[in-house]
Amino acid sequence: MTEIIGAARVLLEAGGREGLTMRRLADEIGIRAPSLYKHLSGRPALELALVETGLEETGVALHRAVAASGSAGAGCLLDAYRAMGSAHPELYRLITAGSFPRSELLPGLEAWAGEPFYLVTGEPHLAQALWAFAHGTMILELERRFLEGSDIDLTWRAGAEAFNAASHAGRCAAGPAGES
Repeated sequence: MTEIIGAARVLLEAGGREGLTMRRLADEIGIRAPSLYKHLSGRPALELALVETGLEETGVALHRAVAASGSAGAGCLLDAYRAMGSAHPELYRLITAGSFPRSELLPGLEAWAGEPFYLVTGEPHLAQALWAFAHGTMILELERRFLEGSDIDLTWRAGAEAFNAASHAGRCAAGPAGES
């Protein structure tokens, strides 16, 4: 199965979701297309396996970034998020665009992969806002939608600084352990 997923990732990154077909995948690994169905029930199962693989890899990278970040939590988290999306843009799109197979995912995988956003902010709504900033900025960068001459690195840094400030302000206002 590892060989199948590896080959599927190559095809996905080369041709996007449309370029990922069972026939092309079979050709890539040197078997006949019907033989793939011994391992996967079809393209939806293949895409689910890719989404799960991508979420696991992203979750590992984000958890590591947060663990190593100290007080620069949002910056390190966003750097890791951006690195994963930039390195695997078509996998990123598969995970984040269109319908999402939430009910079919390994239980707890999505929450675990997104947990670093909460670990950085300490507040669920701020964590969602941080993820929305990360995703919006990532997809705009991948689609080359920023104005020509925009300093995208500075945009990412500004977001990190804003979320670090918001996280620290929220913690200070609430006091230790949420006391007012």
